[in-house]
Amino acid sequence: MSEQAALTKQKSTAKNGRFKLAVLLSRYGMLLILIALMILISILAPTFLTSENLFNIVRQMSVVGIVAIGVTFVIITTGIDLSSGSLIALVSVVVATLAHPGQYPLIITIMAGLGVGVMTGVINGTIISKGKIAPFIVTLGMMTAARGAALLYTGGRPIGNLSDSFKFIGQGDLFGIPVPILIFLFVGVVSYLLLNNTKFGKYIYAIGGNEQAAVIAGINVDKYKIILYGYAGLLSAIAGIILTSRIASGQPTAGMMYELDAIAAAVIGGTSLAGGVGTIGGTIIGALIIGVMNNGLDLMNVSSYWQQILKGAIITIAVFVDSRKNKRK
Repeated sequence: MSEQAALTKQKSTAKNGRFKLAVLLSRYGMLLILIALMILISILAPTFLTSENLFNIVRQMSVVGIVAIGVTFVIITTGIDLSSGSLIALVSVVVATLAHPGQYPLIITIMAGLGVGVMTGVINGTIISKGKIAPFIVTLGMMTAARGAALLYTGGRPIGNLSDSFKFIGQGDLFGIPVPILIFLFVGVVSYLLLNNTKFGKYIYAIGGNEQAAVIAGINVDKYKIILYGYAGLLSAIAGIILTSRIASGQPTAGMMYELDAIAAAVIGGTSLAGGVGTIGGTIIGALIIGVMNNGLDLMNVSSYWQQILKGAIITIAVFVDSRKNKRK
């Protein structure tokens, strides 16, 4: 083999190596960051890496994680949902009203909460798709309206005296695993299957990739937008039920800023604001990164003000990386 051929082969091998490394980092970069973050915090705060604390992190993040999964569906289609935090509050006060001991069967309470979530999501999706109004505007309006409805419904006061069966949803364990974590895992698996193994999921990616092309291909874009916003509302309702059960009261102020944490988890996990890109696994990792960071900073007695600043910086960096990635495409 000539010297020139050997040099060309060496360059080709190096190029292939860099390409494989880039693919590896693109696919598993956030997971590696999560692992590195956990190692760093465990060194700085020895009490971090205990089973009790790790369960606590996932339990705390299960609510935001479930909302983030719904938000992922929406963002993939280049939409946004700012109403999820307020919807949590509305569902919270509705289910708390029905969850008093001996009042209604548990299934009635749960179905009422889920119904409120789906109905609110469908309203969002219908106005966005049929009215051709920007998702940001529609969900911003719903954010204000749902929060106002929760405050009006309760007169601004919390609702307590919830039944033990209802409180079990947020406070109980099954097989040694907290129920909120089991629900979070169930929602994650179902959403993964919906997004990756159904016609619905393929259409969601198609709409996000190129909505006009999806229309030409015969996809009923309006119908699927209504369904996906309804699904996001359903997941916000599940999160609201879990949160109400955990704190044992219906709070009209519940879920404050949860929509931003959910969007942050999705974007950190690789969901592109430009649409067409996003995974459930990535969003779950994004939610865990936020949860690990918050927990670690608490253990190290870092001010909550600094936590907000760091979270904002991480979101900004994630969006910057996403935009650079899209420009290269």
